[in-house]
Amino acid sequence: MAPETATLPEAEWFAEVVRDLERPLLRYAFTLIRDYDRAKDAVQETFLELVKCTASVDHGRPAPWLFTVCRARSVDRVRKESRMKALPTADLAERASSVAPPDTAVLALEASAEAARLLGLLPEREQEVVRLKFQEGLSYKEIADVTGHSVSHVGVMIHYAIQRLRKELDAVPQGALR
Repeated sequence: MAPETATLPEAEWFAEVVRDLERPLLRYAFTLIRDYDRAKDAVQETFLELVKCTASVDHGRPAPWLFTVCRARSVDRVRKESRMKALPTADLAERASSVAPPDTAVLALEASAEAARLLGLLPEREQEVVRLKFQEGLSYKEIADVTGHSVSHVGVMIHYAIQRLRKELDAVPQGALR
């Protein structure tokens, strides 16, 4: 978001925030929840919270606040639904429709298959900080605020994640990433 965005009237500012950050928040929530509809719900709840708390949000840089709230809403959904009834992954695959919703297909096309595979090899905490850093463009401080880790711990996790990814990439035969 541009710095001049902070001086827009409230309704225009909110519309611009939604336009600029809805897809990144949806992508982030989807990585945490793994269900498109539930991720959409978490993002909608995030924007509702923004409406309630607009005065306390930095209008020039709302992304860190939004990612923090989105993470909390996503984690709440996962916790709540895991208490309800956890199905084995095999059961979920059998019950899933063979046709993905259009928005899910678009999200899937945005990520390269090999990058997603490599990222999936990392522990979940490292996946999250790598996505926030490289996919969403947050600073270490902003990632620390979102995840609750210290800034130095965020740096260490990203460092180790990149080392692991480099090792995995070195193991991929040349020409296989084309």
